[in-house]
Amino acid sequence: MDNLIRDIYNLAETKSHPARVPAEQIFKDFGSNMETIMREWLYPKDYSGGTLRMSNIGQPDRKLWYKHRRKEFKGESLKANTLIKFLYGHLIEEMILALVKLSGHDVTDEQKRVELEGIKGSMDCKIDGILCDVKSTSTYGFKKFKEGRLEYDDPFGYIDQLSGYGQAEGVDEAMFLAMDKQNGHLTTTKIDLIDKDVVKRIRHVKEMIEIDTIPEPCYDIVADGKSGNMKLPIGCSYCEFKKHCYPNMRVFAYSTGPRFLAVVNKEPNVMEIKNYE
Repeated sequence: MDNLIRDIYNLAETKSHPARVPAEQIFKDFGSNMETIMREWLYPKDYSGGTLRMSNIGQPDRKLWYKHRRKEFKGESLKANTLIKFLYGHLIEEMILALVKLSGHDVTDEQKRVELEGIKGSMDCKIDGILCDVKSTSTYGFKKFKEGRLEYDDPFGYIDQLSGYGQAEGVDEAMFLAMDKQNGHLTTTKIDLIDKDVVKRIRHVKEMIEIDTIPEPCYDIVADGKSGNMKLPIGCSYCEFKKHCYPNMRVFAYSTGPRFLAVVNKEPNVMEIKNYE
């Protein structure tokens, strides 16, 4: 496993794979999987299995509380560019697994369905027998995987998701295989699951979403540089329910993307996005 990244890079540089690798079958499977991803993106299934899934069990309490009450608290509609980002994220992750196979590593249990405490999910795979979740991410997010900071900064609940798969499978070790989709860098992050009590988390969430009292805010707002303004942190910026938490927030069109300001003491020198939906 320690040679995984090196082997993938060697494959890319030499355009040569181990003789034992069934390349033609990998190509066929890759094409079929890419077709499936495109079809499921264009013709999504109506999922009626409830609010909770293994993929979101680690998300903040307030966000899950809102999700459970979608009829009362409508979330933002996903914009076209976001939907396309989700699509190529899935395509990239499928490409990564094809490279893993072509580089001579074993990939098993792809999209195996698992269940824990009534919560269902589909694990990505096992690589050389180790439970693995594949992620394509921004350069900012990639640094958290590479530097081992995900344990302390995990707004999307990736670790609880992976821990849920691990507990359902009865394994104590797992890893992330992450790619910086902006420059092609790869890294692995090993996760020790022994102390991860996902069952406790699941039971807490099941109770919490049924209580009428709204949970505390997920995060504190943060300073926007030295401007004196206060902005929403990343975990809130990507949340479809942020307008319920910050009904008076203002949105400005910076070159890096929209910036959500909860407090404006100094008017930004960029265009404001009115009627943000």
